[in-house]
Amino acid sequence: MSRGFIKEGDQEEIPRVPMRAYLPEGVPNYVTKEGLEALKEELNSLEAERVKAGDNYIMVNFIDASIKLLVDRINNAVEVDLTKAVKDMVSFGAWVRYNGRVVRIVGVDEADVNKGLISFISPIAKMLIGKKAGDIIELKGSEKIKVEEVSFEPMELTQIINDKPTKTSTTIERRSRRIIEEQPEPTAQAQPIEEHVAVASPSKIEGPRRFMPEVNPIEFLPIVNERGNIVGRAMYVELHQGNKMLHPVAHLHVINGKGETTRRYWWHVAFGDTPEKTLKRKMAETLGLLGVNPKLKRQYIRETKTEKELVYVFTVVSEEDLPFTPEGKEYNEVFERD
Repeated sequence: MSRGFIKEGDQEEIPRVPMRAYLPEGVPNYVTKEGLEALKEELNSLEAERVKAGDNYIMVNFIDASIKLLVDRINNAVEVDLTKAVKDMVSFGAWVRYNGRVVRIVGVDEADVNKGLISFISPIAKMLIGKKAGDIIELKGSEKIKVEEVSFEPMELTQIINDKPTKTSTTIERRSRRIIEEQPEPTAQAQPIEEHVAVASPSKIEGPRRFMPEVNPIEFLPIVNERGNIVGRAMYVELHQGNKMLHPVAHLHVINGKGETTRRYWWHVAFGDTPEKTLKRKMAETLGLLGVNPKLKRQYIRETKTEKELVYVFTVVSEEDLPFTPEGKEYNEVFERD
């Protein structure tokens, strides 16, 4: 065994099991086909190491803990079918050339910035997703990122050999690499919680707030038929580019004791959820409405130039001080047929 696992006096210490790559709570574990295969190969290697460990219970416990974390990742993996991607638009799994650099957007466990593989939750990936060749992303100051090429066929990735900038490196290139490497910091909620630590239940959100419809270009949403049965899935950006793939949304009308509508909200139904389940979760998370049962009023199909939605209209009676909704024609048109 490595001396790293030996204390003075030849007594073995329990090695610390490293956590997997950070994945925010609630974010699906998207993987490429190659990424899923790599996870399975890693599992095979760990299982072989466990056999070699024999009766060394310290190493067996260490490997078992590592296997558990890995198996959780494999079981939760969502392999993305790249054949269904919009070919000229940046999305998960795409190779992207920008400012002379080529990167590929992959899963969190696949990411390796030194090899040109960037995580889909990284800031640069979020900026690139939904863009097409020729699009320009404005950064702070006068710096820009220009998308030069998008492909779902393998391209030679730009590898970073060392940290020393070459003579041809520009300020934009150095800044874009910094953006690539910046990963969101895990929140306290995302950290492992000891079993003996009590977790507070969600509390009601206080004070007037402004509601903004959620836009997550990398989120997978369900595709449904007119009866609401799930027949597939697609990324948010694919569903809002005129493809007219039917997807469910939930509209909520808040009514006061006088029967007057005081607020109107809407959310996309999450993949695997029923409209009511998504609605109740969003009511708790964004409105602070807990223990309230909305009533389904009607459902219909809403179609615009860019999308096609199966709308579920719910109502709820509340006198709570809820977030203010956006004002203007565009927002109001969402509810015209409710």
